[in-house]
Amino acid sequence: MDFVNTVRRLIAFSKAHPWVVIATQLVILAVFFVSVGSAIQGSFKDAGNDLRNANPVYFVLASAALAGYYLVFVFGWMRILADWGIHISYPAALRAEMVSMLAKYVPGGVWTPAARVVAARRAGVTDAALVTVSILIEAGISAVAGVLVFVVSLAWVRGVNAPIAPLIAFAVVVALLLHPRIFCPVASRVLHKLGHGSVPPLRTSTMAFLLLFYCGTWVIGGTALWLLLRSVGGHPGPESIVFLGGVAAVGAIVAVLAVFAPSGLVPREASMYGLIASTTITSQGAALGATVLNRVAITVVEVLLLVVGGFVLRRSEREPTAQPSEG
Repeated sequence: MDFVNTVRRLIAFSKAHPWVVIATQLVILAVFFVSVGSAIQGSFKDAGNDLRNANPVYFVLASAALAGYYLVFVFGWMRILADWGIHISYPAALRAEMVSMLAKYVPGGVWTPAARVVAARRAGVTDAALVTVSILIEAGISAVAGVLVFVVSLAWVRGVNAPIAPLIAFAVVVALLLHPRIFCPVASRVLHKLGHGSVPPLRTSTMAFLLLFYCGTWVIGGTALWLLLRSVGGHPGPESIVFLGGVAAVGAIVAVLAVFAPSGLVPREASMYGLIASTTITSQGAALGATVLNRVAITVVEVLLLVVGGFVLRRSEREPTAQPSEG
């Protein structure tokens, strides 16, 4: 069966029977809640004590680091669009990213890219197909970078109980699919059938830059998680920051793959907790407390940055938000 026709039928079914899709997601999510709860119930008491005694200074610093992660991350998407001759202002790009991030909380994975397409259109970038492709590239390169950071960190963090081989295989497959000789023809073929044009390839130098760039963003994310562990009484050494960045990356990958859970709620936290708790860098209670606070910090920061991008930075814009490049 033709892949495009299958996708169209699935989309049509979800539109015609939205409550069936939502009910299925809720049932799977409930099963996941029960399974995870029974697996980590012994750590809840310690985590509760840690959360009650959480250090607000460390939490604020962690939230600032997390905000820094998002504020820097936006430049990657801008670089992808710029390589195709599309220029979007930083405030507009930040708004689009944050709207997209908050859309993750709506059941159904389609809302995340859809929200950014709409936000980009309001900023003047009207090629919805190209914006969607840019989101796929952003997510793919970021995921590969995250796995790379995680694997490298294992050189000095011992005893990690993680499916290393599947993670590496996942990163290799994604990297191969993103190669211009594979990605561009396949994406162009799909877009042609949907009535759109071809996908222009990204320069090799741009892809190499983005891989290193996203590795750096995950280290910033690891700093935020390190501060959250400190806030709940954990004492991880600074050498664990790169590992924690990899943990954050694995959690983000799980969140994307767990389409049944809005924003990857619970699967993301479960994977992060499992990876941190399998090491000796902190206690299991602190690991659980930090993952819970991480979810709180993520939501608060995303809302605040949407406000910043939507109201504060918007006033500083003096020229059109999106301009096609000349020549």
